[in-house]
Amino acid sequence: MLCRSMGAPATAYDEKKEACGTVCLKYLLFTFNFLFWLAGGVVMAVGTWTLVEKSDYISLLSSATYAASAYILILAGAIVMVTGVLGCCATFKEQRRLLRVYFVLLLCIFLLEILAGVLAYIYYQQLNEELKQNLRETMVQKYRQSEQEHITKAVDKLQQEFKCCGSNSSSDWGESVWIHTSEADGRLVPDSCCKTQTLGCGRRDHPSNIYKVEGGCITKLENFILDHLKIIGAVGVGIACVQIVGMVFTCCLYRSLKAEPY
Repeated sequence: MLCRSMGAPATAYDEKKEACGTVCLKYLLFTFNFLFWLAGGVVMAVGTWTLVEKSDYISLLSSATYAASAYILILAGAIVMVTGVLGCCATFKEQRRLLRVYFVLLLCIFLLEILAGVLAYIYYQQLNEELKQNLRETMVQKYRQSEQEHITKAVDKLQQEFKCCGSNSSSDWGESVWIHTSEADGRLVPDSCCKTQTLGCGRRDHPSNIYKVEGGCITKLENFILDHLKIIGAVGVGIACVQIVGMVFTCCLYRSLKAEPY
């Protein structure tokens, strides 16, 4: 009888301990989901900023890989925010079916971010070669040409923001289609090459008047894009690491609920 009386409290204690563990997991998972939802907003913001704020430079690239990485981040961010809300519902309702859906969505987001990271890494490796092959041709052949206004705007913005002139050097403009037309009005370089931009300032290509940067705009644009690829990669890896923690919490909560009666 003594053994029986001692056995009963032990069982009740175990049940109470298990219930306490489940409650702790619920609140941990809820906190994670709130932070995860905020992280989704950050991911979307980074992707949107890359596309909207720097869209002019994207038009100078022949490959769509850079833009694709940003689109994947936006998609992943949107799914993250929806998943965060779903995770909160699944946690407080203690429904195993919702937890399964939540886990699958976490896994999908994880794979999307891995894909974005792989694309960013691949593009990181081929960026220099792409710029060497295409930027000079784009600037020489398409600047100030009909139906190429977006290229003209991007080139002018590139040269003014990065204080550079030409793809490799200012002498590249000597082969420009536009420079050899009457529209150029005697200019040797576009006005956007000038340190102080005024109408017709491109007629004088002396170093005191225009930007003479070693490596030209290729080096400047390459460094700019590489920095942004690092940001995209860091955001993707950071969120992926957070997700692993979330998936572990989800599995633990799922198992604790499974042990409980319906």
